[in-house]
Amino acid sequence: MSVRTSAAIHPEANRAAARLPDITAVSGAPRAGAPLRAERGRPLIVRFGKHLRGVFDRLIASSSQAANDPVLDVRDFPWTAALRDNWQAIRDEVVAVALRRDAAPSLATISPDHRAIAEVDMWRSFFLWGYGYPVDENLVRCPATAKVVGQVPGLNSAFFSILAPGTHIPDHRGVTKALITCHLGLIVPKDGDVRMRIDDRIVRWAEGETLVFDDTYNHEIWNDTDGTRVVLLVQFERPLRQPGKWIADAFMRLVRRSAFVQEARDNVLRWNAAMKQMNI
Repeated sequence: MSVRTSAAIHPEANRAAARLPDITAVSGAPRAGAPLRAERGRPLIVRFGKHLRGVFDRLIASSSQAANDPVLDVRDFPWTAALRDNWQAIRDEVVAVALRRDAAPSLATISPDHRAIAEVDMWRSFFLWGYGYPVDENLVRCPATAKVVGQVPGLNSAFFSILAPGTHIPDHRGVTKALITCHLGLIVPKDGDVRMRIDDRIVRWAEGETLVFDDTYNHEIWNDTDGTRVVLLVQFERPLRQPGKWIADAFMRLVRRSAFVQEARDNVLRWNAAMKQMNI
């Protein structure tokens, strides 16, 4: 069926699409199908910070009260039990809210600094918290998730990470060793292989189970299935002694004020405003 014929059959859908503000024009995001490419002309603090993070990470690691291994023992983080205990309620909110039409924007659309690894429309994110900033509207829509996530010690970020079938996220590393990442499996397809390589280890998700890891190790993700993979991604502060705690706090203050965070935060709010206009 041609595009023109489809348009004639679905005039309401076309009118709705025409009313939707063009978020890609607002944020400068690439269009669907565009090749992965790092965003040019990023602010100096973003480019300079990437070169300095190795120095900060070594200083932070030397003060860590948690293991510095690629994959960590969930038993060292007792609060993860609450995620596992409530995973079905959290999954229900994902299905009802975050997976509904365009509620979750493409990460490449909202975050310029992810455009080298996030293909448009293949990796979507529904943010609840981002670097200490709450997305109040999304938290209200997901009360069970908000309640559990609000109990995470040192919470930094929390969002639903949604990978379309056939997604490959190339080798990359996280922003800082000051943070540790936890994934809670919510929807894990079983018709193929969905996996992550962290350093030299291969891990796989399971529904209702948590995975805790250090994302400053290079990692890579594949969804070689016909289904959508969804996890709740939580980032929290690494437990630290001094002087690592001082260093981590100073670095995180810079990150929170940088364009890396502020531009993405503004784009999430713009996206939500567009969805509200569309009654999504």
